[in-house]
Amino acid sequence: MLFLSGTRAGAVNDKRIADEEHLTYPPGTTLYKDAGFQGYEPPVQKPCQAKKKPRGRALTNQEKRVNRKLATIRVRIEHAIAGVKRSRIVKDVFRNKKPEMSDVSMEVASGLHNLRANRRKHSPKR
Repeated sequence: MLFLSGTRAGAVNDKRIADEEHLTYPPGTTLYKDAGFQGYEPPVQKPCQAKKKPRGRALTNQEKRVNRKLATIRVRIEHAIAGVKRSRIVKDVFRNKKPEMSDVSMEVASGLHNLRANRRKHSPKR
């Protein structure tokens, strides 16, 4: 995990959060988006989003290949999100009343995930 937005109470659309955060991206950034960011078009060098099947027609073989390539990237992102959610404090109902504690718990869970991932990457093969 390299970036976290502030936490939001309840169900909030991903695009709305991105719009409210006023994110800026470094020059030359490739932005991989999923369906939750439909219509989010920040100034980046290359936005990538899977192509939807048009109504009544099929995707071309080239479009299917591109979608599969994007899916292999997306699955790694989903695995990272699942790794953060291993810390159940992030996915269960958070009952602490201090407003900043919800952000802190997400930062700690993300840090633990990053630590686990780095340990796995640098551990000697047996």
